[in-house]
Amino acid sequence: MCRWLAYTGSPLQLSVLLTRPNHSLIDQSRHATQNVEALNGDGFGVGWYGDDPTPGLYRDTHPAWNDANFRHLADHIRSRLFMAHVRASTGTAVQNTNSHPFSFDNWLFQHNGSIPAFRSLKRQLLFDVDPELFPFIEGSTDSETLFFLALTFGLKDDPPAALARAIGHVEQVRKAAGIEVPLFVSACATNGEQLWAIRYSSNHQSRTLYHSSHLHALHEIDGTYAPLPDDATIVVSEPLDELTSHWEEVPESALLTVSGGSATVSSFSPMLPD
Repeated sequence: MCRWLAYTGSPLQLSVLLTRPNHSLIDQSRHATQNVEALNGDGFGVGWYGDDPTPGLYRDTHPAWNDANFRHLADHIRSRLFMAHVRASTGTAVQNTNSHPFSFDNWLFQHNGSIPAFRSLKRQLLFDVDPELFPFIEGSTDSETLFFLALTFGLKDDPPAALARAIGHVEQVRKAAGIEVPLFVSACATNGEQLWAIRYSSNHQSRTLYHSSHLHALHEIDGTYAPLPDDATIVVSEPLDELTSHWEEVPESALLTVSGGSATVSSFSPMLPD
């Protein structure tokens, strides 16, 4: 599987979260502690928002820990909202277009988990993507397919409902094909203003997901503390430090909405598309 992070708040240097904390996302790419695999070296990426409504995007197939260009960028880019992801492939190729996050217009999307038996379901699921959106699919992952299904089911108009319909549709196709292996989804989507994250699995054994709580600073590798803005909200696959009181676990089958500096949690369940 994978590890990912999302941040929203006052503009922050990317390196404050991505490279400098003791258990930063870069450290998690080699030493994940709450994942099926400890190693997430099949590519990585970061998407961020600046003055333009569409996000900047940097993705590569290199392991995140071995990319000097990314470290340089992280030290010099400040953003009010960014997402980053380190990948452990679940069977699709290690290539640039398969690295997360995925983008379309002003949207970013990233995912940890898997659509079971994706090779068997891929043809059907891709046929279900809006024909006008289909040409914009660049890679071959189940994650990007899930993103474009959410766009097909109205992500721009009603993100919570669109995510529920996308998951509901995949569940319907999975069951119709007689596939008993569960679906796992820990995903995050943003339009550059608000952020939505979901934690769901068919068997109620979802991948981990947390959001920050009263987190004012992060302990860095050099022993210092990096202060964080008062309006900062961080969403992570696993905490960036060992002070677990700074983090709240997103419950099973839940939707996390981050807007205007506040995070709210509500229940999440798949919906059948109209």
